[in-house]
Amino acid sequence: MDMEREVRDLVARREIVKAVHAYMRGQDRLDRDLQLSAFHADADVDCGLLRGGPEAYTDFAQGFLADLHGSQHIIGQIDLEVDIDAGTARGEVYFFAWHRTRDEDGTEKDLLMAGRYVDDYACRDERWAIQRRRELIDWARHDPATDAILREQVTIHLAGPRGADFSQTRDWATGTSGRD
Repeated sequence: MDMEREVRDLVARREIVKAVHAYMRGQDRLDRDLQLSAFHADADVDCGLLRGGPEAYTDFAQGFLADLHGSQHIIGQIDLEVDIDAGTARGEVYFFAWHRTRDEDGTEKDLLMAGRYVDDYACRDERWAIQRRRELIDWARHDPATDAILREQVTIHLAGPRGADFSQTRDWATGTSGRD
């Protein structure tokens, strides 16, 4: 076993996973710079509704998410094939996304989506990032929200929209967590 090669492969996988996590956390927090850090500047991103570079895509995605009451993206399994000599990798990343929407009459609904990102990654200047991303939606549902009971329990720490809660600031003294 070539230990140096194995370590380089493990480091590549770690850095790719960090890029995937930065992408998702950037979306949930509407942190444009964090989301953009997941991509190389000349990356190609296609979600079906928009195909373009990382800046156009990030602005599009965050524009959609900014209009929601809340969202959460969860990463599932990540399958990577790394070519350490070429500085490239391919991967498939499963995801689950929840979005809180409101009808014109104020009725809250949950848009649930699950799918996969089919990605190509590249290492440039010792930085692994997404070079090409295709988003595939496997299924979606848009159902009435059923979590009103959580708001009735005043001691439960609820997240605020776009991460506006103590998870960002770690202000443990106030005991608040995004509630109005």
